[in-house]
Amino acid sequence: MLDLQVKDRTLGHVLERQAAAHGDRVFLDFKGQQSISYKQINEYANRVAHGLLKSGIAHGTKVAVMLPNCPEYLYCWFGLAKIGAVMVPINTAQKGDLLKYLLDKSDAQAVITDAVFVDRIREIESGLEKLKTIYIKEPFDSDASINTRNIEELPLSALMSEIVEPPAVEVKHSDPMTILFTSGTTGPSKGVVMSHHYYYHAAKTIGGGMKNVPEDTLYTCLPLFHVNAQVCTVVSALVFDCRVSMYEHFSASTFWSEIRNSGATVFLALGAMGNILYKAAPHPDDNRNNVRLAMVVPPPEDLEGFEKRYGLRVIYESFGMTEGIVAPPALVEPRRPGCCGKPADNSVVRIVDEYDLPLGPRQTGEIVLRTREPYTMMSGYYNMPEETLNSFSNLWFHTGDLGYLDEDGFLYFVGRKKESIRRRGENISAFEVECVVNQHQSVLESAAIPVPSELGEDDLKIVVVLKQGEIVAPEELLAFCEKRMAYYMVPRFVEFRDDLPKTPTQRVEKYKLQAEGHRPGTWDREAAGYRLSR
Repeated sequence: MLDLQVKDRTLGHVLERQAAAHGDRVFLDFKGQQSISYKQINEYANRVAHGLLKSGIAHGTKVAVMLPNCPEYLYCWFGLAKIGAVMVPINTAQKGDLLKYLLDKSDAQAVITDAVFVDRIREIESGLEKLKTIYIKEPFDSDASINTRNIEELPLSALMSEIVEPPAVEVKHSDPMTILFTSGTTGPSKGVVMSHHYYYHAAKTIGGGMKNVPEDTLYTCLPLFHVNAQVCTVVSALVFDCRVSMYEHFSASTFWSEIRNSGATVFLALGAMGNILYKAAPHPDDNRNNVRLAMVVPPPEDLEGFEKRYGLRVIYESFGMTEGIVAPPALVEPRRPGCCGKPADNSVVRIVDEYDLPLGPRQTGEIVLRTREPYTMMSGYYNMPEETLNSFSNLWFHTGDLGYLDEDGFLYFVGRKKESIRRRGENISAFEVECVVNQHQSVLESAAIPVPSELGEDDLKIVVVLKQGEIVAPEELLAFCEKRMAYYMVPRFVEFRDDLPKTPTQRVEKYKLQAEGHRPGTWDREAAGYRLSR
């Protein structure tokens, strides 16, 4: 395991040190088709770093990366790290106004993307005054490339310098590495600024909790534009001398064959993945794998049955968010049902009431957090000073989540205070869904709410008030949404009604809508056989 002085805890330096230590040892196995060593990934990152500098991208420059899981994602990520540039991961499902918001809000001057996503960027380019260059992963069709206004299209190979030595750029552990947008709750998405030290500390803390060793292969099919795959798999593997087995996306039908073929010993499953895997038809090879530990959050409904069927140990005792770690993964014996683990040594966790006054054991309130070591949680919300200040009210970071601590200091999650919807591992902003739905010419107003899903977590329901005299079919509304939002944000349930319950100050009382559940006439796209396009 790598153990560095604080000043050396930059991702570029971590990679350089590990490449020197492990050389030709395999670091990345991509889909069982491509093996890349520690030395190779470091040299590719150095080549990208020099290419970025030559193109005018320097320390502090914001560069969006909108790629599916692939080796090039890592080359670009670590290439940016080596020159102190800032990566802005973009969910590959984003499109329309929300994509424009993310690119514009982050001050991205370049986008590294796949050819299939270029048209989405071109459709919104009139609103992207800061964007100068689109780098396109091969195959790049130079005849089809369009250079308009000041936005130039170039192949990603244009960033591949021949220089394999590290660039001579000073990068500090406190420098921003990433601006990662989380879902907005009462407003637009916020860009979480994550330092180099954040990555190092989080990976070391999580990997330590998982007891990672050099013999481990860490499997992921989670997207690299999420913090989970970045920290829990890639950087954790780097710090603990492990190997990464990476696939493009989650598929219940191929998951276990990927686990077996890769020789994976550790994997992470989020959202409904655990229940989906357990509800699949039994197979004689279910327990034929090398997995010693799986972090499954939330845990499958039949935890012991899951472990016995697949012959592994599940760890679910963990609690955190993009902004910071609250309770790292740790095996708790004996198990405490519903427990999220114990706060990390670096984390000071308190449960408070509405006045920020501390509550006693087993009293439910908001979970708030401080860290003892600087730059081990987010550095703030990018270009949102008021949001940053509000989130650290009274010098505590307010998670927006409700929970309690027991007499032994173990944390329990109760629910979300924030207006956020968790669906199949994705956090969805109700505000952003409503903004899109309200753009429909026949819609007067709407409210997006979570409803329980049979697979765990939430499904999304939109309650709509139409303008007087207007008639809209649910299918028409969903088709409208599909063109303007990521597929996972498209509502499953649609209900039309004459008005929404509101407070005297005209705030929608969503808790009343949730309590009503599905009223007569609620339309279900799955029951109706409506299929989303991706």
